[in-house]
Amino acid sequence: MDIQQASALTSSAVVAAIPLMFAGVGELVTEKSGVLNLGVEGMMLMGAVTGYAVTAITGNPWLGVLAAIIAMSLLFAFLVLSMLANQVATGLSLTIFGIGLSAYVGKPYTSAAVRESIGTWVIPGLSKIPVLGPALFSLTPLDYLAFIMFGVVGWFLYRTRAGLVLRSVGESPQVAHSVGFPVIGVRYGATLFGGAMAGLAGGYYSIVNLHLWQEQLTSGRGWIALALVVFATWRPGRLLIGALLFGAVTGLQFYAQAIGVPVPTQFLAMLPYVATVVVLVLISRNPNTIRLNAPASLGKPFFAAG
Repeated sequence: MDIQQASALTSSAVVAAIPLMFAGVGELVTEKSGVLNLGVEGMMLMGAVTGYAVTAITGNPWLGVLAAIIAMSLLFAFLVLSMLANQVATGLSLTIFGIGLSAYVGKPYTSAAVRESIGTWVIPGLSKIPVLGPALFSLTPLDYLAFIMFGVVGWFLYRTRAGLVLRSVGESPQVAHSVGFPVIGVRYGATLFGGAMAGLAGGYYSIVNLHLWQEQLTSGRGWIALALVVFATWRPGRLLIGALLFGAVTGLQFYAQAIGVPVPTQFLAMLPYVATVVVLVLISRNPNTIRLNAPASLGKPFFAAG
């Protein structure tokens, strides 16, 4: 493998990781508040089709990105926080609903061409660094935003009073409520943020990455984002590493196909998912690690006394 091939492989790994970074960091914040959202895959698909449709209609990819962000961010929060629906059942239902609705709504756009795209911002000097330069310093604004988001979320969760309140709500909502914190309001904010990030992740696939829409475009990446949150034991830094590792495996899959490795393409396509399962199995060997880091009230509804 020469420098050009290594550079292309690194760039493809970063691009593959970006949607997982968006969806994963959004789900991490949601779960930190005690809400478990299993509807990430459905939200990503709805974000993808909505963003692509708006881009095709208006010719403005930034309007498409905005539409992707707001596509389904409120529905899940309303059902589980206002209507007190079961979080697991609601999330699974939302995924099934999103798969079906996105396929139906997206039919007219499977053949729609979108010529407009979001341009790259090249950072002079740094983009010339061999291998890493093009992968990290010649990206679209959304790519840079994905990396910045981890720093912002890490700072918010562990360096601000609002982040402390959110984590306290996730650990013990009854105690947080007793000292005057708005538990439902905090969970609404966290859940809306998670939904917005899931929609943005889907919009990234259709608008920035693939420039097309087709049924089940995200190919189960929403479930991978959920798994990465557990892999990271609810830590933003570890989540970033996990997303990049998944992106690297995906990049290797494409590289192996490009150089003609004599392995069935179906086997290569499943490698990223196999890697995720293996990592989760290894982590699960020590349940104390998960138990100590998982929010204590994760998935449990909050009922205000009185």
